[in-house]
Amino acid sequence: MGVLMSRRQTVEKVQKVSLAVSAFKDGLREQPVSRRRAEAGGTRRGTLEQTVQEAEEEASAGPSQPEEVSASKAAWERLRDGRGVEPEEFDRANRFTPPAFIRPQRELHDDEPLDISLEQREQVLNDEMCEICEVWTAESLFPCRVCSRVYHDGCLRRMGYLQNDSAVEVTETAHTETGWSCYYCDNLNLLLTEEEMYSLMETLRQCKIIPETSLTLDDFLHYKHLVHKQQFERPMEETQEERATLQFSALDPDKKGHIEWPDFLSHESIQLLQKLRPLNSLLRLLTVKERERARAAFLALDQDGSGFIGESECHKAQHAWFRKHQKETPSCSVSISHVGPMSESSPASSGSGKSQEKTLLASEQEEARSIDWPRFLQENVAYILAARPNSAAIHLQPPA
Repeated sequence: MGVLMSRRQTVEKVQKVSLAVSAFKDGLREQPVSRRRAEAGGTRRGTLEQTVQEAEEEASAGPSQPEEVSASKAAWERLRDGRGVEPEEFDRANRFTPPAFIRPQRELHDDEPLDISLEQREQVLNDEMCEICEVWTAESLFPCRVCSRVYHDGCLRRMGYLQNDSAVEVTETAHTETGWSCYYCDNLNLLLTEEEMYSLMETLRQCKIIPETSLTLDDFLHYKHLVHKQQFERPMEETQEERATLQFSALDPDKKGHIEWPDFLSHESIQLLQKLRPLNSLLRLLTVKERERARAAFLALDQDGSGFIGESECHKAQHAWFRKHQKETPSCSVSISHVGPMSESSPASSGSGKSQEKTLLASEQEEARSIDWPRFLQENVAYILAARPNSAAIHLQPPA
């Protein structure tokens, strides 16, 4: 009890300090714009804070109602700070304070080659104490399938991260091969540094994308056309527009006619990482659990033990990382946790499917097996990261 009381007192002190800091920031924001600019002296240019400030000023200058301006301001601030949409009726008195997300910083050596051995396996260990309350109890702890963090379901509920359908999903999948991603790993946007996030927010603002709103196919294609024209100074080709349409379909698995904001943000975040970071930097983002799943996938595809696989087998792996989302085949024993070729005993491989797979296997054996373990990692790292969210959407559509 002493440990619990000490922890509670510490949390209360932190909350009081956070409230004081928030009140101080709110007081600064209430100052006239001209005064804030004079005090800043131009030092805030090129920062996330300035992007949010400019968005607030644009919203204030328009004909919108005060409620709409306030909602837009709050949305841009949540996007900047990496926070999700808070429940409309959030009883803060009976809930924990959501954690403050600190965006990562790139190290100077993160683009240097990284030696990830295929033969040397890594031990996967989960934390012993709940990430939120930092207390071990005899209750069942829900492990994240990406990182080593574990959580009490009660703590997740008090944080507001576990509600209704999500509670059932966590209970059913957390201790299975499918697994469940915690709120850190579920949000790909948290992988971006402050500079990368500023770049993304600038793009969204220039293309008139409003945070926390859903996008239709026309909205998505219009956005992609604007981004492509800004980057390459020429319109998109027809094949590129077709790929964008396929990506929209992958982000809308339920065929609702629109994509949700978290899925759109995750898609844009992983694409920005691909654009701005070298492959070695992306490889450093993989966790021990992800590296172990990649080893299992490569060894399963390398059936002859030569240390090489073919191009088509590598493409299979890129699609297989998202196999966990296929809810329509719950009886299939194959999951992304042990990704590999579909076994002949699987229901999906019965009947005519067996003969087709044998034909494909024969043709694959004839092709040059040119992809080794390091190249396999490089070809798959973006898709491994894109498969982190719990959403059924495919945030980075692999090539056909």
